[in-house]
Amino acid sequence: MDRFAHYEWPFFEARHAELARKTDAWAAHSLAYAHEVDERAPPGTSADAICRRLVKDLGAAGLLAHCAPGGDAFDVRSIALVREVLAYHAGLADFSFVMQGLGSGPIALAGSEALRKRYLPRVAAGEAIAAFALSEADAGSDVAALKTSARRDGAHWVIDGAKTWISNGGIADFYVVFARAAEGAGTKGISAFVVDAATRGLDSSERIDIVAPHPMATIRFSGCRVPAEQLLGAPGEGFKLAMRNLDVFRTTVAAAALGFARRALDEALARARSRELFGQRLGDFQMTQAKLADMATAIEAGALLAYRAAWVRDVKGRRVTREAAMAKMHATEAAQEVIDCAVQILGGLGVKRGHPVERLYREVRALRIYEGATEVQKVIIARELLKTR
Repeated sequence: MDRFAHYEWPFFEARHAELARKTDAWAAHSLAYAHEVDERAPPGTSADAICRRLVKDLGAAGLLAHCAPGGDAFDVRSIALVREVLAYHAGLADFSFVMQGLGSGPIALAGSEALRKRYLPRVAAGEAIAAFALSEADAGSDVAALKTSARRDGAHWVIDGAKTWISNGGIADFYVVFARAAEGAGTKGISAFVVDAATRGLDSSERIDIVAPHPMATIRFSGCRVPAEQLLGAPGEGFKLAMRNLDVFRTTVAAAALGFARRALDEALARARSRELFGQRLGDFQMTQAKLADMATAIEAGALLAYRAAWVRDVKGRRVTREAAMAKMHATEAAQEVIDCAVQILGGLGVKRGHPVERLYREVRALRIYEGATEVQKVIIARELLKTR
């Protein structure tokens, strides 16, 4: 399959196809080291160093400028297609790319001019690592349950509490932190703050080891004093800001899933063409052909949903809560199935440590959870339908 054929669809402009091909050429020659993580090393060692290098290299290549454009003029199609290409080549490169956007997006969307100038150019250049600190032990999909608090004390806000499952935790230079700054039911009273990692009272030493080698940590705040000008937007607008940020980046999760799935299909096709058994190629068996057909169709359907959502936001300028949820739900679930099929087609090679398909098998699983699990996406879709039908 031509991995670039879909850039001829009417969702894209010529510049998007050019960006995809340039990114692919760069990734093919620049990302071999992204697979050299020593997964036997303790969390906070090997993967950290590689992620720091990836952020610098992505910045030097000009790619981070797409997810940290210096303001709120996001081109979601560009972010999505870069994610698709990077995910095809190296999951950790995709992770490092998107976290720069997810972590700095609230600053672009609601930060003062001073905050934008202070953080966004450094993020785009790969000189500062960003993180998005929303989830808590009992407040993941249910943001209204978060307990981290922020109280005003003169010229500062004082933050107390803990965040967990924070990507880039432990290596980030700053965190966008969501805390309850006023009494109020549900999501009312939640505000967002930019907190530098070196701020006294912030502890990111509790690392979390997950199935894929991503830097992750629990972040604890104890009397953490943040200057009042680090508040993003108006007090109490934090939940809306988080949702606006996710509206930008949730669609791109689907694109990353497409990149994983396309790589898995290519690996499966190569194996089906080369593997001989019982006097014929593996690809000559109808059972193999049926798997390949299902895999290819699922990928194309996911691409249509993902880039439709990106186009609606970019071109029509509309909220894409429903479209993004559909894209993420379908593409991530489909990618899991495609990669599982690839493992079956490759047989023992598919579970050999270090094989591309084995890496994909571990990388893809988290996509069905983060930025809203599949079950949450179904709730979102149904709620949006009930509003309009």
